[in-house]
Amino acid sequence: MKTMTFGILGCEHAHIGIFLEEMLALGHVCAGIYDPRHTALASQLAAQHQVPLLSECDRLLAEEVKLIGTSAIHNEKIEVIETCERHGKPVMVDKPAVTDREGYRRLKAVMDRGVIQVGMLLTERFQPAIHALKQLIDRGDLGQLVSIGIRKPHRLSPESRPPWFFSKTQSGGIIVDLLIHDFDLLRWLTGSEIRHAEGVAVKRILPEHPDFYDAASLQVLMDNGLVAQLYADWHTPRQSWTWGDGRIFVAGTRGSAECRLAGDPLAIGAQAEPLLLTATHTEPFVQARLDSPPSITADFLKRLEGGDSILTGEDILASVKAAIDADERSRFIVSDPLLPL
Repeated sequence: MKTMTFGILGCEHAHIGIFLEEMLALGHVCAGIYDPRHTALASQLAAQHQVPLLSECDRLLAEEVKLIGTSAIHNEKIEVIETCERHGKPVMVDKPAVTDREGYRRLKAVMDRGVIQVGMLLTERFQPAIHALKQLIDRGDLGQLVSIGIRKPHRLSPESRPPWFFSKTQSGGIIVDLLIHDFDLLRWLTGSEIRHAEGVAVKRILPEHPDFYDAASLQVLMDNGLVAQLYADWHTPRQSWTWGDGRIFVAGTRGSAECRLAGDPLAIGAQAEPLLLTATHTEPFVQARLDSPPSITADFLKRLEGGDSILTGEDILASVKAAIDADERSRFIVSDPLLPL
């Protein structure tokens, strides 16, 4: 692909740094970063990568800018997407692309019209341990899949979060914001669609933010009969070695596997790198060799050129819909009393 000029329109979450760094590493040129609130993050990323910090967005909508990235406030991303469509510019968005049913309807309408391609930073498919797990499953090493469990604890650090983060309307809440990754993984790892998902979200902390829920647990049934359990929380300790000890557990008729996405900090002489551990009826417990998948940005650029991509627009719509469906079906429970941090 020839050198492309791109820009960042909306910079409210550091995830957009993934797109920025990968585009620059691929040899593309950033026209600048614009955020209407002039966030500290926008200034930080501009300085770090020596790209312009813009005071208005017209520069990014000019003809020579061919691709936009955005990490606008979650419920405002759809407006950026629709702006990009009007100007004929494909767009890569941080997750989640939208936060509710109406946002999903608008996103689907953009994709159905087909004027632009929309990407989303569903980065889990592109993690080496998960990519290797996918190959393990596809080879049939684990037999027929029976269940998948995914745990995604996160560090909160509330003092570092902007006010919109604690608003379910603006952020989407814990199920839409965090578990959208896992709905995407379930479809990808199993090759099956999600039939039903529901569960509970619980609020135990931060009474000053009444619609911020800090833990969620879901049960999921796939069309092929596989059952899954998804869990996320905002309770990773401040002194943890990682922002979140994410793990994936897969059980099959011939064996099982575990991904330790933050590694094992107690392994002697080892760094806390991702691990894939497997055991089968015929092979003993081993640490599997990891793969080197392409970057999510390179995968999106391949889609823009008309090639086959690991993550498609249909995948994005399906994961968004699954997260919103589950959020609507789940119970939201407030603990009494609520606890300050």
